[in-house]
Amino acid sequence: MELPLFPLHTVLCPGIVMPLHVFEERYRALTRHCLETGGPFGIVLIRQGREVGAPMVSLAPIGGLAEIREAGRYADGRYDLLVAGTGRFALESIDIHTAPYLVGEVTRLDDEVGDEARAERLSAVAIRRFVRYLELLRARAGETEDPLDIRVEVDSGSLADDGGGLRSNEDSLDDPELTDVGVEASRRSGAADPDEDEAEKAEAGTGASARLLIPDDPTTLSYLLSGIVQVELPRRQRLLEAETTEDRLIDLTGLLDREIVLLQRRLRFYSPDPDLVSARRS
Repeated sequence: MELPLFPLHTVLCPGIVMPLHVFEERYRALTRHCLETGGPFGIVLIRQGREVGAPMVSLAPIGGLAEIREAGRYADGRYDLLVAGTGRFALESIDIHTAPYLVGEVTRLDDEVGDEARAERLSAVAIRRFVRYLELLRARAGETEDPLDIRVEVDSGSLADDGGGLRSNEDSLDDPELTDVGVEASRRSGAADPDEDEAEKAEAGTGASARLLIPDDPTTLSYLLSGIVQVELPRRQRLLEAETTEDRLIDLTGLLDREIVLLQRRLRFYSPDPDLVSARRS
């Protein structure tokens, strides 16, 4: 299928809602096309280079399908968009002549679970790791922190509900202090984990004024956490590209373990800008 492409220095995972400010003429044209046709466009990570059309630009082979949920137009033709990730695609080829924007020949990718029983167990582990991760994100005395502003869009049928109530399909994790962020975690039998007591204490210690709704479906959960956990773009792209839900959850639990260790020590991995590294070598 042909798909308009919007290359960005970001990765859009299914279920994540992303704001975009569209000001370049070619992407205004892309926006008008999608609004008129109701079709999606593709967000694909720029792996190397600053913008499309510049020398040495490299695009990731797999991107995220984006559907426009809200659109506001300025008098000068710029747009503010709210788009939702609705799937993945493999980029087969690129047409630079047909439209003012890039048009990709793409193949939509299905979601393979892998070992379903193991994916369920990994989901339970990932949820508990994520609860601990959220707890550690909160600033300690004397510290400051960046607001975590994440919007998600999931099917209400895939959400776990233990009686705490659900708000809406589109939920926002938007709290500068993170002290009032609760986690609605699904409870699965036979999924014991040594961190369970600690995670339950972390959950009990947070308020319920804002809730992140946790999907019960392993695939939906894997994409949701892939889009929320604050990791380097190459690592998030790797999560998007995972061949199965099982593989993605294995990578996620490893990343969450890494982030928990770093947050406990108030450290972050140093990730050099590849463009700056290339410039120094040239």
